[in-house]
Amino acid sequence: MNLPDKGRETGELLAEIARLKEADLPVRGGKVTAYVYDTGRPEVHEAAARAYFEMLEVNTLDPTAFPSVVEMERQVVGAVADLLGGGTGIFTSGGTESIMLAVKAARDSRPVAGRPRMVLPVTAHPAFHKAAHYLGLAVDAVPVDPVTFRADAAAVEAAITDDTVLVVASAPSYPQGVMDPVGPIARAAAARGVLCHVDACVGGWLLPWLREAGAEIPPFDLSVPGVTSISCDLHKFGYSPKGASVVLFADPALRRAAYFASASWPGYTVINATVQSSKSAGPLGGAWATLQALGREGYLELGRTTLAAARRLREGIAAIGGLRALGEPESSLVAFASDGIDVFVLSDEARRRGWFLQPQLSYAGIPANIHITVTGVTLGGVEAMLEVIAESAAAARERGPVKLPEGLVELVAGLDLEALDDAAFGGLAASVGVDPGGSGQPEMAVVNAVLDALPADRREAVLIRFLSAIYA
Repeated sequence: MNLPDKGRETGELLAEIARLKEADLPVRGGKVTAYVYDTGRPEVHEAAARAYFEMLEVNTLDPTAFPSVVEMERQVVGAVADLLGGGTGIFTSGGTESIMLAVKAARDSRPVAGRPRMVLPVTAHPAFHKAAHYLGLAVDAVPVDPVTFRADAAAVEAAITDDTVLVVASAPSYPQGVMDPVGPIARAAAARGVLCHVDACVGGWLLPWLREAGAEIPPFDLSVPGVTSISCDLHKFGYSPKGASVVLFADPALRRAAYFASASWPGYTVINATVQSSKSAGPLGGAWATLQALGREGYLELGRTTLAAARRLREGIAAIGGLRALGEPESSLVAFASDGIDVFVLSDEARRRGWFLQPQLSYAGIPANIHITVTGVTLGGVEAMLEVIAESAAAARERGPVKLPEGLVELVAGLDLEALDDAAFGGLAASVGVDPGGSGQPEMAVVNAVLDALPADRREAVLIRFLSAIYA
Protein backbone atom coordinates (compact mmCIF):
# COMPACT_ATOMS: atom_id res chain seq x y z
CA MET A 1 0.00 0.00 0.00
CA ASN A 2 3.08 2.26 -0.04
CA LEU A 3 2.33 3.50 3.47
CA PRO A 4 5.07 6.00 4.38
CA ASP A 5 7.15 5.53 7.51
CA LYS A 6 6.52 9.14 8.49
CA GLY A 7 3.54 11.38 7.85
CA ARG A 8 3.72 13.68 4.82
CA GLU A 9 2.98 17.40 4.60
CA THR A 10 -0.39 18.57 3.27
CA GLY A 11 1.14 20.52 0.40
CA GLU A 12 3.06 17.48 -0.78
CA LEU A 13 -0.08 15.35 -0.66
CA LEU A 14 -2.12 17.87 -2.64
CA ALA A 15 0.63 18.09 -5.23
CA GLU A 16 0.57 14.33 -5.64
CA ILE A 17 -3.21 14.33 -5.99
CA ALA A 18 -2.86 16.91 -8.76
CA ARG A 19 -0.34 14.63 -10.49
CA LEU A 20 -2.61 11.61 -10.14
CA LYS A 21 -5.48 13.56 -11.71
CA GLU A 22 -3.52 14.71 -14.75
CA ALA A 23 -5.06 12.03 -16.99
CA ASP A 24 -8.59 12.40 -15.59
CA LEU A 25 -11.40 13.77 -17.69
CA PRO A 26 -12.22 17.38 -16.71
CA VAL A 27 -15.23 17.79 -14.43
CA ARG A 28 -15.98 21.36 -15.47
CA GLY A 29 -16.52 23.09 -18.79
CA GLY A 30 -18.92 20.77 -20.59
CA LYS A 31 -16.43 18.76 -22.66
CA VAL A 32 -17.30 15.58 -20.75
CA THR A 33 -20.86 14.66 -21.73
CA ALA A 34 -21.45 11.94 -19.11
CA TYR A 35 -20.68 11.27 -15.44
CA VAL A 36 -20.41 14.95 -14.42
CA TYR A 37 -22.95 17.79 -14.27
CA ASP A 38 -21.86 21.41 -14.41
CA THR A 39 -23.89 24.55 -13.78
CA GLY A 40 -21.14 26.80 -15.09
CA ARG A 41 -21.51 28.76 -11.83
CA PRO A 42 -18.35 28.46 -9.71
CA GLU A 43 -19.96 30.14 -6.70
CA VAL A 44 -22.56 27.36 -6.46
CA HIS A 45 -19.90 24.64 -6.54
CA GLU A 46 -17.90 26.55 -3.91
CA ALA A 47 -20.92 26.76 -1.59
CA ALA A 48 -21.54 23.04 -2.00
CA ALA A 49 -17.90 22.15 -1.38
CA ARG A 50 -17.74 24.20 1.81
CA ALA A 51 -20.98 22.74 3.14
CA TYR A 52 -19.77 19.24 2.21
CA PHE A 53 -16.60 19.85 4.23
CA GLU A 54 -18.57 21.21 7.22
CA MET A 55 -20.62 17.99 7.34
CA LEU A 56 -17.78 15.66 6.35
CA GLU A 57 -17.22 14.04 9.75
CA VAL A 58 -20.86 13.97 10.83
CA ASN A 59 -22.08 10.35 10.86
CA THR A 60 -25.64 9.79 9.67
CA LEU A 61 -25.75 6.39 11.41
CA ASP A 62 -27.55 7.82 14.45
CA PRO A 63 -29.80 10.83 13.71
CA THR A 64 -30.47 11.29 17.43
CA ALA A 65 -26.77 12.03 17.93
CA PHE A 66 -26.64 14.51 15.03
CA PRO A 67 -29.97 16.35 14.71
CA SER A 68 -28.51 18.50 11.92
CA VAL A 69 -28.81 15.42 9.70
CA VAL A 70 -32.54 15.15 10.37
CA GLU A 71 -33.23 18.80 9.65
CA MET A 72 -31.16 18.87 6.47
CA GLU A 73 -32.71 15.66 5.18
CA ARG A 74 -36.20 16.91 5.91
CA GLN A 75 -35.51 20.05 3.88
CA VAL A 76 -33.86 18.24 0.96
CA VAL A 77 -36.44 15.46 0.77
CA GLY A 78 -39.19 18.05 1.22
CA ALA A 79 -37.91 20.07 -1.73
CA VAL A 80 -37.98 16.96 -3.93
CA ALA A 81 -41.46 16.03 -2.69
CA ASP A 82 -42.71 19.55 -3.45
CA LEU A 83 -41.49 19.16 -7.02
CA LEU A 84 -42.60 15.56 -7.61
CA GLY A 85 -46.11 15.22 -6.31
CA GLY A 86 -45.66 14.83 -2.56
CA GLY A 87 -44.90 11.67 -0.65
CA THR A 88 -42.34 10.88 2.00
CA GLY A 89 -38.76 9.87 1.32
CA ILE A 90 -35.18 8.95 2.09
CA PHE A 91 -31.91 10.66 1.16
CA THR A 92 -29.53 8.12 -0.40
CA SER A 93 -26.06 7.92 -1.90
CA GLY A 94 -27.26 7.72 -5.50
CA GLY A 95 -29.73 6.30 -7.95
CA THR A 96 -28.66 2.71 -7.43
CA GLU A 97 -29.30 2.90 -3.70
CA SER A 98 -32.63 4.69 -4.25
CA ILE A 99 -33.68 1.93 -6.64
CA MET A 100 -32.42 -0.75 -4.25
CA LEU A 101 -34.63 0.64 -1.49
CA ALA A 102 -37.66 0.91 -3.78
CA VAL A 103 -37.25 -2.73 -4.80
CA LYS A 104 -36.78 -3.84 -1.17
CA ALA A 105 -39.89 -1.94 -0.11
CA ALA A 106 -41.91 -3.57 -2.88
CA ARG A 107 -40.64 -7.05 -2.05
CA ASP A 108 -41.24 -6.72 1.69
CA SER A 109 -44.63 -5.01 1.47
CA ARG A 110 -46.15 -7.53 -0.96
CA PRO A 111 -45.05 -11.07 -0.02
CA VAL A 112 -45.78 -13.66 -2.72
CA ALA A 113 -45.84 -17.44 -2.67
CA GLY A 114 -43.20 -17.85 -5.36
CA ARG A 115 -40.09 -15.92 -6.22
CA PRO A 116 -40.84 -12.19 -6.35
CA ARG A 117 -40.73 -10.79 -9.87
CA MET A 118 -40.20 -7.35 -11.37
CA VAL A 119 -41.39 -6.16 -14.79
CA LEU A 120 -39.30 -3.53 -16.55
CA PRO A 121 -38.54 -2.30 -20.07
CA VAL A 122 -35.21 -3.36 -21.63
CA THR A 123 -34.20 0.32 -21.46
CA ALA A 124 -34.56 0.43 -17.66
CA HIS A 125 -31.34 1.14 -15.79
CA PRO A 126 -29.16 -1.87 -14.83
CA ALA A 127 -29.55 -0.80 -11.20
CA PHE A 128 -32.85 -2.74 -11.26
CA HIS A 129 -31.02 -5.87 -12.36
CA LYS A 130 -28.48 -5.23 -9.61
CA ALA A 131 -31.25 -4.83 -7.04
CA ALA A 132 -32.90 -8.03 -8.26
CA HIS A 133 -29.57 -9.86 -8.00
CA TYR A 134 -28.92 -8.62 -4.47
CA LEU A 135 -32.49 -9.05 -3.21
CA GLY A 136 -33.46 -12.31 -4.86
CA LEU A 137 -36.01 -11.16 -7.42
CA ALA A 138 -36.52 -12.36 -10.98
CA VAL A 139 -36.62 -9.82 -13.82
CA ASP A 140 -39.13 -9.91 -16.67
CA ALA A 141 -37.78 -7.50 -19.30
CA VAL A 142 -40.13 -6.32 -22.05
CA PRO A 143 -39.13 -4.81 -25.41
CA VAL A 144 -39.59 -1.16 -26.31
CA ASP A 145 -40.82 0.39 -29.54
CA PRO A 146 -37.94 0.15 -32.06
CA VAL A 147 -38.58 3.68 -33.36
CA THR A 148 -39.60 5.70 -30.30
CA PHE A 149 -37.69 3.52 -27.77
CA ARG A 150 -40.59 3.91 -25.34
CA ALA A 151 -42.00 1.06 -23.30
CA ASP A 152 -45.27 -0.53 -24.46
CA ALA A 153 -47.82 -0.41 -21.64
CA ALA A 154 -49.69 -3.39 -23.09
CA ALA A 155 -46.50 -5.47 -23.12
CA VAL A 156 -45.78 -4.46 -19.55
CA GLU A 157 -49.29 -5.43 -18.49
CA ALA A 158 -49.02 -8.79 -20.26
CA ALA A 159 -45.80 -9.57 -18.37
CA ILE A 160 -47.39 -9.13 -14.93
CA THR A 161 -47.91 -12.40 -13.04
CA ASP A 162 -49.25 -13.33 -9.62
CA ASP A 163 -45.67 -13.13 -8.34
CA THR A 164 -44.96 -9.63 -9.70
CA VAL A 165 -44.27 -7.19 -6.87
CA LEU A 166 -43.06 -4.18 -8.86
CA VAL A 167 -43.49 -2.63 -12.31
CA VAL A 168 -40.99 -0.04 -13.55
CA ALA A 169 -41.23 2.94 -15.89
CA SER A 170 -38.48 5.45 -16.73
CA ALA A 171 -38.75 9.23 -16.89
CA PRO A 172 -36.66 9.30 -18.94
CA SER A 173 -34.74 6.13 -19.77
CA TYR A 174 -31.04 6.91 -19.94
CA PRO A 175 -30.02 5.42 -23.32
CA GLN A 176 -32.19 7.62 -25.58
CA GLY A 177 -33.62 10.11 -23.10
CA VAL A 178 -37.28 9.32 -23.86
CA MET A 179 -40.07 9.01 -21.32
CA ASP A 180 -42.05 5.82 -20.93
CA PRO A 181 -45.87 6.17 -20.83
CA VAL A 182 -46.02 6.43 -17.05
CA GLY A 183 -49.79 6.89 -16.76
CA PRO A 184 -50.82 3.76 -18.71
CA ILE A 185 -48.10 1.64 -17.09
CA ALA A 186 -49.08 2.76 -13.58
CA ARG A 187 -52.76 2.08 -14.32
CA ALA A 188 -51.95 -1.40 -15.56
CA ALA A 189 -49.95 -2.11 -12.40
CA ALA A 190 -52.64 -0.73 -10.09
CA ALA A 191 -55.31 -2.83 -11.80
CA ARG A 192 -53.35 -5.94 -10.82
CA GLY A 193 -52.58 -4.67 -7.31
CA VAL A 194 -48.89 -4.21 -8.10
CA LEU A 195 -46.65 -1.32 -7.06
CA CYS A 196 -45.18 0.96 -9.72
CA HIS A 197 -41.82 2.68 -9.44
CA VAL A 198 -40.82 5.56 -11.72
CA ASP A 199 -37.09 5.80 -12.28
CA ALA A 200 -36.64 9.55 -12.55
CA CYS A 201 -33.04 9.46 -11.36
CA VAL A 202 -32.05 11.48 -14.43
CA GLY A 203 -35.23 13.43 -15.01
CA GLY A 204 -36.75 13.96 -11.59
CA TRP A 205 -35.01 17.26 -10.91
CA LEU A 206 -34.88 18.26 -14.59
CA LEU A 207 -38.25 17.62 -16.22
CA PRO A 208 -40.28 20.00 -13.99
CA TRP A 209 -37.92 22.88 -14.86
CA LEU A 210 -37.99 21.98 -18.56
CA ARG A 211 -41.79 22.06 -18.35
CA GLU A 212 -41.65 25.54 -16.83
CA ALA A 213 -39.24 26.53 -19.59
CA GLY A 214 -41.79 25.54 -22.24
CA ALA A 215 -41.15 21.86 -22.98
CA GLU A 216 -44.02 19.39 -23.39
CA ILE A 217 -43.58 17.09 -20.40
CA PRO A 218 -46.32 14.55 -19.65
CA PRO A 219 -47.20 13.74 -16.02
CA PHE A 220 -44.78 11.24 -14.49
CA ASP A 221 -44.52 11.74 -10.72
CA LEU A 222 -46.40 10.72 -7.57
CA SER A 223 -49.39 12.77 -8.71
CA VAL A 224 -50.04 10.10 -11.36
CA PRO A 225 -52.54 7.49 -10.08
CA GLY A 226 -50.84 4.17 -9.53
CA VAL A 227 -47.31 5.50 -9.09
CA THR A 228 -46.17 4.36 -5.66
CA SER A 229 -42.51 5.40 -5.60
CA ILE A 230 -40.07 7.53 -7.57
CA SER A 231 -36.31 8.07 -7.52
CA CYS A 232 -34.59 11.39 -8.21
CA ASP A 233 -30.83 12.02 -8.27
CA LEU A 234 -29.72 15.41 -7.00
CA HIS A 235 -26.13 14.82 -8.13
CA LYS A 236 -27.36 14.90 -11.72
CA PHE A 237 -29.53 17.86 -12.69
CA GLY A 238 -29.72 19.04 -9.09
CA TYR A 239 -25.97 19.71 -9.60
CA SER A 240 -25.10 18.54 -6.08
CA PRO A 241 -21.80 16.83 -5.26
CA LYS A 242 -21.94 13.04 -5.49
CA GLY A 243 -23.54 11.05 -4.05
CA ALA A 244 -26.96 12.53 -3.52
CA SER A 245 -30.32 11.04 -4.42
CA VAL A 246 -33.84 10.82 -3.00
CA VAL A 247 -36.40 8.03 -3.19
CA LEU A 248 -39.98 9.09 -2.50
CA PHE A 249 -42.85 6.82 -1.49
CA ALA A 250 -46.54 7.64 -1.82
CA ASP A 251 -47.29 5.89 1.47
CA PRO A 252 -45.29 6.21 4.72
CA ALA A 253 -45.85 2.48 5.33
CA LEU A 254 -44.03 1.76 2.07
CA ARG A 255 -41.12 3.92 3.20
CA ARG A 256 -40.95 1.94 6.44
CA ALA A 257 -40.68 -1.24 4.35
CA ALA A 258 -37.45 0.17 2.90
CA TYR A 259 -35.91 0.48 6.37
CA PHE A 260 -33.81 -2.19 8.09
CA ALA A 261 -33.55 -2.82 11.83
CA SER A 262 -31.78 -5.51 13.81
CA ALA A 263 -31.93 -6.25 17.52
CA SER A 264 -30.21 -9.62 17.17
CA TRP A 265 -26.98 -8.68 18.88
CA PRO A 266 -25.81 -7.15 22.18
CA GLY A 267 -24.31 -3.97 20.70
CA TYR A 268 -25.65 -0.53 19.81
CA THR A 269 -29.13 -0.10 18.33
CA VAL A 270 -29.17 -0.77 14.57
CA ILE A 271 -31.81 0.97 12.49
CA ASN A 272 -30.89 2.01 8.94
CA ALA A 273 -32.90 4.01 6.44
CA THR A 274 -30.42 3.16 3.67
CA VAL A 275 -28.24 0.27 2.53
CA GLN A 276 -25.24 1.88 4.18
CA SER A 277 -24.88 2.17 7.92
CA SER A 278 -22.11 4.61 8.88
CA LYS A 279 -21.66 7.25 6.23
CA SER A 280 -20.59 10.86 6.00
CA ALA A 281 -23.20 13.61 6.00
CA GLY A 282 -20.97 15.48 3.54
CA PRO A 283 -23.10 14.63 0.48
CA LEU A 284 -26.25 15.68 2.36
CA GLY A 285 -24.64 19.00 3.28
CA GLY A 286 -23.50 19.50 -0.30
CA ALA A 287 -26.97 18.78 -1.67
CA TRP A 288 -28.64 21.07 0.85
CA ALA A 289 -26.27 23.92 0.04
CA THR A 290 -26.66 23.47 -3.73
CA LEU A 291 -30.45 23.64 -3.54
CA GLN A 292 -30.25 26.71 -1.32
CA ALA A 293 -27.61 28.43 -3.48
CA LEU A 294 -29.56 28.01 -6.74
CA GLY A 295 -33.18 28.30 -5.62
CA ARG A 296 -36.15 28.19 -7.97
CA GLU A 297 -34.91 31.01 -10.19
CA GLY A 298 -31.51 29.40 -10.61
CA TYR A 299 -32.93 26.01 -11.57
CA LEU A 300 -35.45 27.55 -13.95
CA GLU A 301 -32.70 29.46 -15.74
CA LEU A 302 -30.60 26.30 -15.96
CA GLY A 303 -33.67 24.54 -17.36
CA ARG A 304 -34.03 27.18 -20.06
CA THR A 305 -30.41 26.99 -21.15
CA THR A 306 -30.41 23.19 -21.02
CA LEU A 307 -33.53 23.01 -23.18
CA ALA A 308 -32.08 25.45 -25.71
CA ALA A 309 -28.79 23.54 -25.86
CA ALA A 310 -30.52 20.18 -26.35
CA ARG A 311 -32.64 21.53 -29.19
CA ARG A 312 -29.64 23.09 -30.91
CA LEU A 313 -27.62 19.90 -30.50
CA ARG A 314 -30.32 17.77 -32.10
CA GLU A 315 -30.66 20.23 -34.99
CA GLY A 316 -26.90 20.30 -35.50
CA ILE A 317 -26.54 16.51 -35.44
CA ALA A 318 -29.31 16.17 -38.04
CA ALA A 319 -27.30 18.46 -40.33
CA ILE A 320 -24.15 16.29 -40.17
CA GLY A 321 -24.10 13.77 -42.99
CA GLY A 322 -24.39 10.16 -41.90
CA LEU A 323 -25.66 10.83 -38.38
CA ARG A 324 -29.20 10.49 -37.05
CA ALA A 325 -30.66 11.21 -33.64
CA LEU A 326 -32.52 8.36 -31.97
CA GLY A 327 -36.09 8.98 -30.86
CA GLU A 328 -37.63 12.28 -29.81
CA PRO A 329 -36.48 12.80 -26.21
CA GLU A 330 -38.40 15.10 -23.89
CA SER A 331 -35.29 15.42 -21.72
CA SER A 332 -31.83 16.78 -22.41
CA LEU A 333 -30.30 13.38 -23.15
CA VAL A 334 -29.40 13.03 -26.83
CA ALA A 335 -28.31 9.83 -28.57
CA PHE A 336 -27.26 9.48 -32.20
CA ALA A 337 -26.31 6.57 -34.42
CA SER A 338 -24.99 6.10 -37.93
CA ASP A 339 -25.41 3.55 -40.70
CA GLY A 340 -22.13 4.46 -42.41
CA ILE A 341 -19.79 5.61 -39.64
CA ASP A 342 -18.38 3.49 -36.82
CA VAL A 343 -19.60 5.35 -33.74
CA PHE A 344 -16.94 3.73 -31.58
CA VAL A 345 -14.24 5.22 -33.82
CA LEU A 346 -16.10 8.55 -33.77
CA SER A 347 -16.01 8.51 -29.96
CA ASP A 348 -12.25 7.91 -29.97
CA GLU A 349 -11.75 10.71 -32.50
CA ALA A 350 -13.70 13.10 -30.27
CA ARG A 351 -11.53 12.09 -27.33
CA ARG A 352 -8.44 12.92 -29.37
CA ARG A 353 -9.91 16.41 -29.69
CA GLY A 354 -10.47 16.77 -25.94
CA TRP A 355 -14.16 15.80 -25.79
CA PHE A 356 -15.72 12.73 -24.15
CA LEU A 357 -18.80 11.47 -26.01
CA GLN A 358 -20.16 8.32 -24.36
CA PRO A 359 -20.39 5.21 -26.58
CA GLN A 360 -23.31 2.81 -26.03
CA LEU A 361 -23.36 -0.79 -27.22
CA SER A 362 -26.17 -2.25 -29.34
CA TYR A 363 -28.85 -4.16 -27.47
CA ALA A 364 -32.32 -5.59 -28.09
CA GLY A 365 -32.46 -4.24 -31.64
CA ILE A 366 -31.20 -0.77 -30.65
CA PRO A 367 -28.06 0.10 -32.63
CA ALA A 368 -24.73 1.11 -31.17
CA ASN A 369 -24.78 4.85 -30.63
CA ILE A 370 -23.27 7.91 -28.95
CA HIS A 371 -24.90 9.38 -25.85
CA ILE A 372 -24.63 13.03 -24.80
CA THR A 373 -25.95 14.46 -21.55
CA VAL A 374 -26.71 18.15 -22.02
CA THR A 375 -26.30 20.20 -18.83
CA GLY A 376 -26.58 23.81 -17.76
CA VAL A 377 -23.12 24.65 -19.08
CA THR A 378 -23.59 23.07 -22.53
CA LEU A 379 -25.21 26.00 -24.33
CA GLY A 380 -22.08 28.11 -24.26
CA GLY A 381 -20.08 25.35 -25.96
CA VAL A 382 -22.70 23.66 -28.13
CA GLU A 383 -21.33 25.06 -31.41
CA ALA A 384 -17.85 23.87 -30.50
CA MET A 385 -19.29 20.45 -29.64
CA LEU A 386 -21.07 20.22 -32.99
CA GLU A 387 -17.86 21.17 -34.76
CA VAL A 388 -16.01 18.39 -32.94
CA ILE A 389 -18.77 15.88 -33.76
CA ALA A 390 -18.60 16.83 -37.45
CA GLU A 391 -14.79 16.61 -37.52
CA SER A 392 -14.82 13.31 -35.62
CA ALA A 393 -17.46 11.87 -37.95
CA ALA A 394 -15.39 12.84 -40.98
CA ALA A 395 -12.26 11.32 -39.44
CA ALA A 396 -14.12 8.14 -38.50
CA ARG A 397 -15.49 7.84 -42.03
CA GLU A 398 -11.98 8.17 -43.43
CA ARG A 399 -10.55 5.63 -40.97
CA GLY A 400 -13.36 3.19 -41.60
CA PRO A 401 -14.87 0.76 -39.11
CA VAL A 402 -12.81 -1.17 -36.60
CA LYS A 403 -11.18 -4.21 -38.16
CA LEU A 404 -10.97 -6.91 -35.53
CA PRO A 405 -8.27 -9.59 -35.83
CA GLU A 406 -9.73 -12.67 -37.42
CA GLY A 407 -11.13 -15.04 -34.84
CA LEU A 408 -10.81 -12.58 -31.92
CA VAL A 409 -14.53 -12.44 -31.13
CA GLU A 410 -14.81 -16.22 -31.27
CA LEU A 411 -11.74 -16.50 -29.06
CA VAL A 412 -13.18 -14.18 -26.42
CA ALA A 413 -16.61 -15.81 -26.64
CA GLY A 414 -15.14 -19.24 -25.98
CA LEU A 415 -12.50 -18.21 -23.46
CA ASP A 416 -12.50 -19.87 -20.06
CA LEU A 417 -12.15 -16.66 -18.07
CA GLU A 418 -11.96 -18.48 -14.76
CA ALA A 419 -8.79 -20.19 -15.95
CA LEU A 420 -7.05 -16.82 -16.44
CA ASP A 421 -5.54 -14.81 -13.62
CA ASP A 422 -5.66 -11.02 -13.77
CA ALA A 423 -2.16 -10.77 -15.25
CA ALA A 424 -3.03 -13.13 -18.09
CA PHE A 425 -6.26 -11.31 -18.81
CA GLY A 426 -4.39 -7.99 -18.77
CA GLY A 427 -1.96 -9.39 -21.32
CA LEU A 428 -4.86 -10.43 -23.55
CA ALA A 429 -6.37 -6.95 -23.33
CA ALA A 430 -2.99 -5.35 -24.10
CA SER A 431 -2.74 -7.50 -27.24
CA VAL A 432 -5.69 -5.59 -28.72
CA GLY A 433 -4.35 -2.21 -27.67
CA VAL A 434 -5.78 -1.65 -24.19
CA ASP A 435 -3.58 -1.87 -21.11
CA PRO A 436 -5.82 -2.23 -18.00
CA GLY A 437 -2.96 -1.03 -15.81
CA GLY A 438 -1.98 1.84 -18.06
CA SER A 439 -2.49 5.54 -17.56
CA GLY A 440 -4.01 8.22 -19.75
CA GLN A 441 -7.10 7.98 -21.91
CA PRO A 442 -6.93 4.82 -24.05
CA GLU A 443 -8.62 4.31 -27.40
CA MET A 444 -11.62 2.08 -26.81
CA ALA A 445 -13.02 1.41 -30.30
CA VAL A 446 -11.55 -2.09 -30.54
CA VAL A 447 -12.73 -3.05 -27.05
CA ASN A 448 -16.20 -1.66 -27.71
CA ALA A 449 -16.37 -3.47 -31.05
CA VAL A 450 -15.50 -6.77 -29.39
CA LEU A 451 -18.03 -6.22 -26.61
CA ASP A 452 -20.67 -5.20 -29.15
CA ALA A 453 -20.21 -8.52 -30.97
CA LEU A 454 -20.75 -10.57 -27.79
CA PRO A 455 -24.03 -11.55 -26.14
CA ALA A 456 -24.94 -9.62 -23.00
CA ASP A 457 -23.97 -12.32 -20.51
CA ARG A 458 -20.52 -12.66 -22.12
CA ARG A 459 -20.08 -8.89 -22.11
CA GLU A 460 -20.74 -8.91 -18.38
CA ALA A 461 -18.18 -11.63 -17.72
CA VAL A 462 -15.50 -9.81 -19.73
CA LEU A 463 -16.24 -6.48 -18.05
CA ILE A 464 -15.92 -8.01 -14.59
CA ARG A 465 -12.53 -9.43 -15.50
CA PHE A 466 -11.48 -6.09 -17.01
CA LEU A 467 -12.37 -4.28 -13.79
CA SER A 468 -10.50 -6.87 -11.76
CA ALA A 469 -7.42 -6.43 -13.96
CA ILE A 470 -7.54 -2.63 -13.57
CA TYR A 471 -7.31 -2.92 -9.78
CA ALA A 472 -4.86 -5.84 -9.72
